[in-house]
Amino acid sequence: MMSKYVFDLDHTLCDPPYNKKEKRWMYFDAEPFYDRIEVVNKLWEEGHYIIIETARGCDSKINHYEKTFDQLRSWGLKFHTLRTGVKYAATWYIDDKAINSEDFFSGKHQ
Repeated sequence: MMSKYVFDLDHTLCDPPYNKKEKRWMYFDAEPFYDRIEVVNKLWEEGHYIIIETARGCDSKINHYEKTFDQLRSWGLKFHTLRTGVKYAATWYIDDKAINSEDFFSGKHQ
């Protein structure tokens, strides 16, 4: 049975630097985690549905969809849906199906 996966973007699939002077994340200077992108791409190739979700634009109300889409494609990331500016900011996410990103990409969830 194919599954639906939702991946957070920043600090899960890439590492954007923080500009202390401007007090903002530099999303489009982010370094991709290619080892994690390979895992996501493998899931996509196996037929799973991949959603990338990011809070980019939640606070600023800037629509980062197009630039983020282009950024993900330049990294070779395969996905079906990109959602920007819709992620709820929270310290904790509680879900019966949730997996910590570090556990998922290290294989500890299996």
